[in-house]
Amino acid sequence: MKVDNYLPREAEITKVVQETGINLNIKTFHLSFTDGEEMMDFKPGQFLMLTVYGVGEAPFGLACAPTTDCQEIIISVKETGKVTSALHELQEGDSVGIRGPYGNSFPLEKTSGKDVVFISGGIGLAPLRSLIDYVLHPDHRQDFGRVQMLQAFRSPEDMLYDYEQQRWENTPDTTVKYTIDRPCEGWEHCVGFPHDLIEVELDCQTEDTVYYTCGPPIMIKAVTNELVNIGIDPEDIVTTLEMRMSCGLGKCGKCNIGHRYVCKDGPVYSYKELLEMPDEF
Repeated sequence: MKVDNYLPREAEITKVVQETGINLNIKTFHLSFTDGEEMMDFKPGQFLMLTVYGVGEAPFGLACAPTTDCQEIIISVKETGKVTSALHELQEGDSVGIRGPYGNSFPLEKTSGKDVVFISGGIGLAPLRSLIDYVLHPDHRQDFGRVQMLQAFRSPEDMLYDYEQQRWENTPDTTVKYTIDRPCEGWEHCVGFPHDLIEVELDCQTEDTVYYTCGPPIMIKAVTNELVNIGIDPEDIVTTLEMRMSCGLGKCGKCNIGHRYVCKDGPVYSYKELLEMPDEF
């Protein structure tokens, strides 16, 4: 790792989007570097460390794609603790520190030429968005087969990126479906947990298809178990465990699973790799 990767670069908050209601409170931040240097070079699935000056720093997955028109960093943040609460108080024009990127990335070389299925739960859509936007970008769409998405949220008010959904839906050979936990008035899409809807709402293929899933740990386990039950090879199921990370450097020990450190060896893993690790994720 380059020494520069340990030094934060200053970035300005250029846009803040309130994604959900205050009960869940997720905001998306658009960030632009102020040092005049080149845009951060990153891959889908990697993460960065963000500093709120005077408060601390925390890791966040990148919610933007490294495409030719990428001019800013995008992260989506759920208010959960000291750093995230302080970040949520910041406004357009405020400055933060960014260092990275860190970690491995989604296996694009393994996905090229294949169909792709994305299964997300809540804030788990954020790290997948980097890969979704990469795959669906006009420069890359021809490199992948059919794309299907199943996005799960607690309620309609908790849906992320409603301003992006129409664009995703209109991309050639792409199907997007949505589900919430419980029925409610005015909701015309699916109802139920994603693992129960896989065979009902998705055209699942056991060959030439890669499955990407991210969400709460209990959702990841339920989805991966169901995919294996219907015959999907564990090597073709990919997830990211970024929720376990803290320092991003493998020093604090919060993210270790057996002899692995998620922030250094991950955060992206195939389900086959997870099966070879202690059952702690």
